[in-house]
Amino acid sequence: MLKLRHLLVPAFLLGPLAQVSALDYVIAAIDPDRIVERSPQYEQARNELQRAVAERELKLREQQEELNALQQRLERDAALMSNEEVQRLTNDIRNRDRKLKYAQGEAREDLTLRQNEMRTKLGKQVEEVVTELAKERGIDLIVSGKDVFYFSERIDISDEVVERM
Repeated sequence: MLKLRHLLVPAFLLGPLAQVSALDYVIAAIDPDRIVERSPQYEQARNELQRAVAERELKLREQQEELNALQQRLERDAALMSNEEVQRLTNDIRNRDRKLKYAQGEAREDLTLRQNEMRTKLGKQVEEVVTELAKERGIDLIVSGKDVFYFSERIDISDEVVERM
């Protein structure tokens, strides 16, 4: 009886596994970073962002140059100026410097916010295209390359997703 029980347990445990492995599952993998970086939407958004940043950086550089010119004037002409003029110019430099630093911090925060918005929007578009592709091709499971150590080229559909975007 003991021997029979030992034989039945493995057969009982292997029975469901044999049935599961007989089913056909279609599995694919994607590399989301590659999809986003190669998509035309990413290129367009990146160019728009660069234009916006370039305009803002130009204004900040101009403000920095004005500030530098005032500091040089103070260093050069302080001996020839009255105490009131020196104090007024010093206060002006301090106020401009404070405003410039605030504007630079605001520009960095704005850039980060816009980059995050861009990534979120592109991520949703990628998700929609991947879902559509999975339904069309009858794919049961698509894994993201971020959470997988390895996947073969055979199941990688990233380029196909990029083409559809």
